[in-house]
Formats: sequence, structure tokens, C-alpha cells
Amino acid sequence: MIRYDALDALPVRGALPALDDALEGHGTAVLVAPPGTGKTTLVPLELAGLIGGGPARRVVVAEPRRIAARAAARRMAWLLGEKAGESVGYTVRGERVVGRHARVEVVTTGVLLQRLQRDQELAGVDVVVLDECHERHLDADTAAAFLWDVRETLRPELRLVAASATTDAEGWARLPGGAPVVEAQGVSHPVEVVWAPPARPVRPPHGMRVDPALLTHVASTVRRALAERDGDVLCFLPGVGEIARVAGQLGGLGDVDVLQVHGRAPAAVQDAVLAPGERRRVVLATSVAESSLTVPGVRVVVDSGLAREPRVDHARGLSALTTVRASQAAGRQRAGRAGREAPGAVYRCWAEAEDGRLPRFPAPEIKVADLTAFALQTACWGDPDASGLALLDPPPGGAMAAARGVLAAIGAVDCAGRATERGARLARLGLHPRLGRALLDTSGRGAEVVALLSEEAPREYGDDLAAALRTARRGGDAYAARWRAEVRRLTSGESERSAPTADERTVGLVAALAFPERLARADGGSYLMASGTRAELRDGSPLRGAPWIAVAVADRPVGKGHARVQLAAAVDEDMARSAAASLYSEAEEVHWAGGDVVARRVERLGAIELAVRPLTDAAPGLVREALLEGLRQEGLGLLRWPADAVVLRQRLAFLRLHLGEPWPDVSDDALHARVDEWLEPELSRARRRGDLARIDAGQALGRLLPWASGEATRLDELAPERMAVPSGSRIRIDYGDPEQPVLAVKLQEMFGLHESPAVAGVPLLVHLLSPAGRPAAVTADLASFWKDGYKGVRAELRGRYPKHPWPEDPATAEPTRHTNARLRR
Repeated sequence: MIRYDALDALPVRGALPALDDALEGHGTAVLVAPPGTGKTTLVPLELAGLIGGGPARRVVVAEPRRIAARAAARRMAWLLGEKAGESVGYTVRGERVVGRHARVEVVTTGVLLQRLQRDQELAGVDVVVLDECHERHLDADTAAAFLWDVRETLRPELRLVAASATTDAEGWARLPGGAPVVEAQGVSHPVEVVWAPPARPVRPPHGMRVDPALLTHVASTVRRALAERDGDVLCFLPGVGEIARVAGQLGGLGDVDVLQVHGRAPAAVQDAVLAPGERRRVVLATSVAESSLTVPGVRVVVDSGLAREPRVDHARGLSALTTVRASQAAGRQRAGRAGREAPGAVYRCWAEAEDGRLPRFPAPEIKVADLTAFALQTACWGDPDASGLALLDPPPGGAMAAARGVLAAIGAVDCAGRATERGARLARLGLHPRLGRALLDTSGRGAEVVALLSEEAPREYGDDLAAALRTARRGGDAYAARWRAEVRRLTSGESERSAPTADERTVGLVAALAFPERLARADGGSYLMASGTRAELRDGSPLRGAPWIAVAVADRPVGKGHARVQLAAAVDEDMARSAAASLYSEAEEVHWAGGDVVARRVERLGAIELAVRPLTDAAPGLVREALLEGLRQEGLGLLRWPADAVVLRQRLAFLRLHLGEPWPDVSDDALHARVDEWLEPELSRARRRGDLARIDAGQALGRLLPWASGEATRLDELAPERMAVPSGSRIRIDYGDPEQPVLAVKLQEMFGLHESPAVAGVPLLVHLLSPAGRPAAVTADLASFWKDGYKGVRAELRGRYPKHPWPEDPATAEPTRHTNARLRR
């Protein structure tokens, strides 16, 4: 018997006429309805004609999570006075409860995608409702894009409803060509906000790590809420591990039941959470309880302020969930749970001042997640780069390129990115393409291992994949039950007796085939993966000592550049070579290392060196590049620089600075850039460091002189090595400072010279030396020095050097390089 009293109490009923009008006139609609209004339960029943007397239609409702799909179907069946599977059924991975006469079927978005790939027209389906589309899960975004495409090209009569629990509906309305937005008003009770930050600062989340101090504070806040408020308490935590830790700290609550709800919870626990309890309850939940599920009896919410989102570390080849601060939108959704049935309160475990700094909405998965499965879906749909799909956010180019690289390596797409026959098979498996590849390439023998890797195994199963498999086989926990169901699905329902059983070698092979870039060889105290990232095993791991491992699951510890192995299997080198054949390479490697040319022939598996042999006949071109690398690393000092070569370079630098072209730039960067012009053929004949040391740099630099223009012949005129001074001596010019070269000459040799000497029009800086060769004065203006500065120098030095001439008027005196005695002779 239909429960009309419960149906009539659902606030969304008032929006049904507007929704019907929108679908009748446009074929698509965006329904915005707060949690608890009945958008997930009443709307599909009305669209299917099961209530309200409308035409009979077949309706498919897509939910982002399995637990929500089951709960929605059971709730609709209860409203009709039936059991799930009659008029309303559900299908999730590994479980189908749908009767012959079902008019409403609730599925996960993953199941819907598989159906669309098998049958793009969705034959027999009249309406599709995409529920909780505001959560921006990748499967939901993809399914929406495919459905808009189907409506535009194949089935314009297919009706589509995007149902959202928030008012951020403008984007969804634009996608299907300006769909009408229908809003339902919820019955909301006031919710008091209690700011309850920790007394002392806690460390921010990093990777999967949450500061234990925060979890202790959350547990104490739950106890506080129980003491201060009535009703059940719903506590939001980021993941299963945090739920277990907080549950462990809530012992001794007396007549209060502590329940844990998440995607891995047993069905009995999930059912208990969704039904009214006889005793007071504390429900510890992940974000699955934000909008997808209604938990009756809740008057208080305790919000840790954390959530989990997928992230991909392309540089290290790692993808995993990471802990982040929950968005403002998530905070509103969570708080609203306290006011569904009566006035309530939310205890937020952060300071009010922090709230405005939180992100407004959660990051769309398409922006942050591994896109390998998405890229395969779009390739099978016929749009490899997803450019023709109506997506709220385009996929990032780098992530798509990485995804296509993975798909090409496993043979899922061709060189143009189109799906191959093998790719189509992989898409139909309902697995990540990596795991699908392992299942196909082991001919189904690896089904047990694939099932184990398709859902994160409990931490207590350990990091040895083979041991974890043995634990799952004998386990009686909820995870083991789901694992057995997935094995049955992957083996097409074969009995456990006839289903293939993976041996230890198959365990390693599955991990190696699924994650070839994470094959790793022991290297010192850690492992080097084929991707180039280092990985470490935990202390006490049974895998320690294995020469090779295949890493299936890894994360990155706080502040570390390497990975930490969470789940791996021992393999051997032959298996590694076979599984990662696309990463194998053999090449001649010639480079500069340790101060000389190193030439070797190397076999590699990605970044792992398998075998190295010396190379005695390296190609001259490779040797030349290695020598150039050495010159760049260690400098041009590797060449032989006699004194005249150094002086030539300094003279050229001077001319380049003051005269410019055609005089060459002889800086290090410029010489490296023009190495072909000045260092050949000597460089081509060199094979090692010692050969470089025999190359005369000065002779080589001579090739850069402007011979073609004839200017080279003026080198000695414009920048002479020596200059004649009044005494007749030829003094060397120091071009070490190209701004102003220096002429260091004894003071007596410059008597009688009024104009300061210059080269190329640049006055020299004259260092006037004492008879002992020590600087007595520095000037660039001799005339001024003779007039003003000389008297002081004469007074200071005349008594010290009496044998040398110190005339009163140096401007008219005879220059000399001799003493007074020599002059008298």
C-alpha cells in the first residue's frame, strides 16, 4: 500500500508541476532541491507514473555512490509499500536487484556509463535523473555529457533531469541548451553554529595524514555535543581510518550506540544507520552522508572540516586520495543535516575566522583526478580529446596526455587516440583500464588480485599483496564479502570451485601488468621504480629483501620526495621485463660524468638500469656532445690557456665592449653558442678530458677574428699588446678590466708626456710606479697629475729613492728608465 502520508510530507511535491512543464516543453530540466525534500525518492516515482496518475515511463536514476543507490531504491520501494526489486530496483557493481516489471531503476553513475557504451540510445528508457550532480564526480560529469550528446543526435525524446542539492545550477542549465531551472523549497529548521576549534594549533592535513590531535579534539567535541544537546549526533570525518580512530576514542558512552557509515561498511550497518534507532546514536560518517543519505534522528552535527579528494602526482606516477579542507558548500550541506527534522546545532572544529578562507566549492574531479578511465570512455564514445562533449570544465591537457599515454601503452587506443577493440573490451569490464589490462592479459587468472586492487584493502591486511589476498580469502569481514562478490562478477558468476585461483606468481604479474611504471628494483636501502621515483617499504615489511617488487599502492610521506609502499608484490626480473616491455630500451649513453667522458651501452626498464657495458666505439657525435656538456659544466678552463691566449681573449673583450661589431663576443655563453666556429676541428678529434687540455685556446680563438672584413689586421693597432712610453720602453697593457685597461709604468719613464695614453679612443688607467715597482699614483689624466699630484709623490719618495731623478717640473723633464748615475755618464 502506497504511503501517501509520507509522500505528501515531502516538500518537493510543490515543484512537481513546474518540473513536468519544463520536461514537456524543453525535455531537460535542472531541479534544485535541498536534502530531505524528496528529490531522490518522490520525483522518480512521479516521473515513472507510479504515483500521481501520470503516464507510465521507465526511469533510471544515477547516484554517485553504491550506498546511496541502494538506500534510494529501498526508500522508494518502502514508499510504495513494496520490496526493492518490484516496481523499484537497483543495480550497483556486483549486485542487481531489478524485477521484470520495475519502472524505476537506481544505478551508480559507473553502471550508467557502461550501459551507455553498450547501448547509446538507452533503448526502453524514457527519463534519466542524474542525482547529486553538484558533487562534481567525474563519472557524473561524463554521464551527463554523453546523455546530452544522445539527446541531440539520437533520441531527442529522452528526458533528462539534473538534480542538485545546491543553488549552483547555472552551469548545468547552460549545458543542455538553456534548460529550465526548477527550485523546490525545503523545510529547514534553524541550526545554531557552535565554533569549536582545538585549544592548541594542529598540523594541517598532508596527503592522507590527519593530525591525531585533531581527531582527539573531534572525539571530545562529540562528547561535548552529547552532553549539551538532545538527539543523535552525526560526525563528519574524511575517511575510514579516521572514523575508526575516533570510534576507538568514544568508548564508554553507556547507552549510546556508535555506528560507522562509509562505502565499505557492511550492508547491515548501513541499513541500521538509515533506520530510526531505539537508543541514542553517534554516527561517524564520511562525506557520503552530506546529501546522498538521510540519517533520521540527527539533531547535532560535529564537522571535522576535512574531506578527501583524488589527486594525481604525474611527476612521480602516483595517484591517490588526499585530505583537504572541506569547502564552504560542503560545510553548509553538513550543517543542514542537523535541521532536517527539528532545530539543531552544528559544532565546527575550526575557528570562525578561518571559514571565509575555505574554498567555495569542492574541486571538480575532472580537474584533479586520474583521467585514464575518462579518456578511455571518451575514446570509446568517439571523441578522444573530449572536445565535442558538453562538460562543465574541460579536462586539463597534461592529465589527458598522461592518460592517453597509459592507454596507448596497454593497447587500448591507436596512434590517433581512437579506441581499439581491446579498448572497447576494457571499457566494458567496469574496472580501471590498468586493472582491466591485468585481467585480460592473465586470461582471468588474476581476477582475485584485480578484485583486491579495485577497492582499497584495509590497512591491517598489510603491504604484501600475496599475504593480503590470503587474508581476504579466509576473512569474514565486510571487505572480504565485497571482495568475493567482485571476484564472482569478474569471473562471470563462475562457482568458487571452478573460478581460477591466483598463485603467488600471478599476484605479482597482475600488479606488474597494472602498474608497469611502478616496477621497482632494490637499490641501496630503498627501491627505484621504473618511473624514476624512489620508494621505501615499512619497517618489518615481509617484502624487505626482495630484489624486485611491483608497487600497486603507494603514497608520499609528509616532507618526503620519495614514495611509501602501501601494497606491493614480489616479482622477478624476467616478469618485470615481460610486463613492462614497452618501457624497455637499449641505448648507447655517452655523457660527461665524474670529470670525464663516460661511454656505455645501457639496458633500461624505464629509469632502472638492467645491464651496463663499457662502450669503446662510441659514435663521434655523442662523444662531441659529452665534451660540450663537460665544457658547460666545468667551464672553458678545460682547454689549454697559455698566457698569450688569455691576453687575446681580454683584448677581444675590450674591443667588443667599446667598438662592438665586427669584434666577437668572447663571454662563456657566447663561446659555447659558437663552438662550431672556433673550436673545430680540434673538438671533433677529442675523445676525453685529456684531449681538451691539449687544445690551444688562443689558436682556436683566432678563428673568430673578423678576417672577412679585413678588420682582423687592425687588432694590434686598436688593442696593442704593448705600448711605447716616452722613455722608449714598450710596456704591456693589462686588458683584465675591459672597461678601462691598465698601463703600469715607472713614473720617471712618463716625464714629458702631457696627454694620457689611449687605445681605441679609450684612455688607459695609468699606474705610476715607484723605482721599486710599487704603485705610487693612479691617474687617467697625466696633465692634471703633473700639476697637482706629483708634488706630494715627489716629497714622499725623493728621500727614499735619492739615486733616481725627481725634477721639480716633470712635464718638461727628460723621461728615463735609469738612475742619476747612468744619466751623468
